[in-house]
Amino acid sequence: MSKGWESKSVEEQQAAASAPKASSTERTPEMARAEAERKRRVQGLEMQRERVLSERTSSPHRRSALELALATIEYELEQLGWSIKL
Repeated sequence: MSKGWESKSVEEQQAAASAPKASSTERTPEMARAEAERKRRVQGLEMQRERVLSERTSSPHRRSALELALATIEYELEQLGWSIKL
Protein backbone atom coordinates (compact mmCIF):
# COMPACT_ATOMS: atom_id res chain seq x y z
CA MET A 1 0.00 0.00 0.00
CA SER A 2 2.79 2.41 0.74
CA LYS A 3 4.31 1.85 -2.69
CA GLY A 4 1.11 2.95 -4.46
CA TRP A 5 0.79 6.00 -2.24
CA GLU A 6 4.40 6.95 -2.87
CA SER A 7 4.07 6.74 -6.67
CA LYS A 8 0.99 8.92 -6.56
CA SER A 9 2.89 11.53 -4.59
CA VAL A 10 5.72 11.46 -7.12
CA GLU A 11 3.24 11.88 -9.97
CA GLU A 12 1.69 14.87 -8.24
CA GLN A 13 5.11 16.42 -7.66
CA GLN A 14 6.07 15.93 -11.30
CA ALA A 15 2.79 17.43 -12.48
CA ALA A 16 3.25 20.42 -10.20
CA ALA A 17 6.81 20.94 -11.38
CA SER A 18 5.87 20.78 -15.07
CA ALA A 19 2.86 23.09 -14.71
CA PRO A 20 3.66 26.77 -15.37
CA LYS A 21 3.66 28.91 -12.29
CA ALA A 22 0.85 31.44 -12.26
CA SER A 23 2.99 34.25 -10.86
CA SER A 24 5.64 33.98 -13.58
CA THR A 25 3.17 33.93 -16.48
CA GLU A 26 0.85 36.68 -15.26
CA ARG A 27 1.30 40.07 -16.85
CA THR A 28 1.56 42.95 -14.49
CA PRO A 29 -0.40 46.13 -15.21
CA GLU A 30 2.89 47.91 -15.92
CA MET A 31 3.80 45.32 -18.56
CA ALA A 32 0.38 45.62 -20.16
CA ARG A 33 0.63 49.42 -20.25
CA ALA A 34 4.14 49.28 -21.70
CA GLU A 35 3.04 46.86 -24.43
CA ALA A 36 0.00 48.99 -25.27
CA GLU A 37 2.20 52.10 -25.47
CA ARG A 38 4.67 50.29 -27.73
CA LYS A 39 1.85 49.19 -30.04
CA ARG A 40 0.49 52.76 -30.21
CA ARG A 41 3.95 54.09 -30.99
CA VAL A 42 4.48 51.50 -33.74
CA GLN A 43 1.07 52.27 -35.23
CA GLY A 44 1.79 56.00 -35.25
CA LEU A 45 5.18 55.51 -36.88
CA GLU A 46 3.68 53.18 -39.49
CA MET A 47 1.16 55.87 -40.38
CA GLN A 48 3.94 58.47 -40.67
CA ARG A 49 5.92 56.09 -42.86
CA GLU A 50 2.94 55.55 -45.18
CA ARG A 51 2.42 59.30 -45.47
CA VAL A 52 6.07 59.91 -46.35
CA LEU A 53 6.02 57.07 -48.90
CA SER A 54 2.88 58.46 -50.54
CA GLU A 55 4.33 61.93 -51.13
CA ARG A 56 5.65 62.74 -54.58
CA THR A 57 7.82 65.72 -55.35
CA SER A 58 10.07 66.97 -58.11
CA SER A 59 12.10 69.14 -55.75
CA PRO A 60 15.45 67.52 -54.91
CA HIS A 61 15.55 69.33 -51.56
CA ARG A 62 12.10 68.13 -50.58
CA ARG A 63 12.94 64.61 -51.80
CA SER A 64 16.09 64.48 -49.64
CA ALA A 65 14.09 65.70 -46.63
CA LEU A 66 11.52 62.95 -47.22
CA GLU A 67 14.26 60.32 -47.54
CA LEU A 68 15.79 61.48 -44.27
CA ALA A 69 12.39 61.42 -42.57
CA LEU A 70 11.75 57.90 -43.89
CA ALA A 71 15.13 56.67 -42.65
CA THR A 72 14.49 58.17 -39.21
CA ILE A 73 11.03 56.61 -38.96
CA GLU A 74 12.28 53.19 -40.05
CA TYR A 75 15.14 53.37 -37.55
CA GLU A 76 12.70 54.13 -34.72
CA LEU A 77 10.47 51.28 -35.85
CA GLU A 78 13.42 48.87 -35.86
CA GLN A 79 14.24 49.90 -32.30
CA LEU A 80 10.70 48.88 -31.35
CA GLY A 81 11.11 45.44 -32.94
CA TRP A 82 9.23 46.22 -36.16
CA SER A 83 10.17 44.73 -39.49
CA ILE A 84 8.99 45.60 -42.99
CA LYS A 85 5.84 43.69 -43.89
CA LEU A 86 5.79 42.68 -47.52
